[in-house]
Amino acid sequence: MLKNFKIGNINIEGGLCLGPMAGVSDLPFRHLCKEMGASLLVTEMVSAKAIYFKNKNTEPLMKIDKAEHPIALQLFGSDPDIIAEMAASIEDRDFDIFDFNMGCPVPKIVNNGEGSALMKNPKLVEEILSKLVKSVKKPVTLKIRRGFNEDNINAVEIAKIAEGAGVSAVAVHGRTREQYYSGKADWNIIRDVKLALSIPVIGNGDVVDGESAKRMYEYTGCDGIMIARAARGNPWIFREIRAYLNGDTPVKPTAKEIVDMILRHCRLQMEYDDEIMAVRKMRKHVAWYTHGMKGSSALRDKVNHVEKYDELESLLKSTV
Repeated sequence: MLKNFKIGNINIEGGLCLGPMAGVSDLPFRHLCKEMGASLLVTEMVSAKAIYFKNKNTEPLMKIDKAEHPIALQLFGSDPDIIAEMAASIEDRDFDIFDFNMGCPVPKIVNNGEGSALMKNPKLVEEILSKLVKSVKKPVTLKIRRGFNEDNINAVEIAKIAEGAGVSAVAVHGRTREQYYSGKADWNIIRDVKLALSIPVIGNGDVVDGESAKRMYEYTGCDGIMIARAARGNPWIFREIRAYLNGDTPVKPTAKEIVDMILRHCRLQMEYDDEIMAVRKMRKHVAWYTHGMKGSSALRDKVNHVEKYDELESLLKSTV
């Protein structure tokens, strides 16, 4: 039941997309998800204004490895001219798709009129997307939410504007900005967007395993599925969903596999950061990887005091 679809001229084989997560879906994590069966990767959000002002922290966010294809670079912003100009200025970099973010619920982004705040301004959305599509040759996709709040459920309207502007695919998160990630994702809105568009629609929200992936496909008719938070500490989710949809029995990772993956993740992180920074970045990942394991609370507390790879390895291997 795995689906294939196209974003412009880019083949997305298997239809399973890793959603962008600030501070999570960096290059090392994307690499692991790709190995485990993610069909399409998306970078962390990149600010068009930050590119414009040559912010030094932006460059690492745009680093892409040749093993990651197909991959989308996700831009955010609210100034149509800056977005279009900066997209054109980075188009020759090694990614396949431009993704534009209208889903981020974080206050500092929303208060700046960016991310999901744009759901409230369809006219500006049309101007941004039209200029962005015209400024680049690579396909453009859009990430949206159900709406900004319960009084403003307009995903179908925004998705139609996107298609009219030349966007090649739309990903729909079934929650409003007001909900953040609480409550239940509304799959009806994903189905409504799918019925309204002729371009591919990617469903997002509450897919946590093979069974829920199958239900989303069947209920919404979506072309692909985007998995974000459920992949934190669980890159195996892509392998499990692929197995389930192929009619095979999904295999959960053993405790040893989890430890091996954490250490591999840390080694990959050390290729891009110095050792202390890499180990510190791994603290939150270790919490996600070990969630629900026996003694995980005490382990997390110890990991939060570790600063060297050898210390992390010794600590983790003593738990298995």
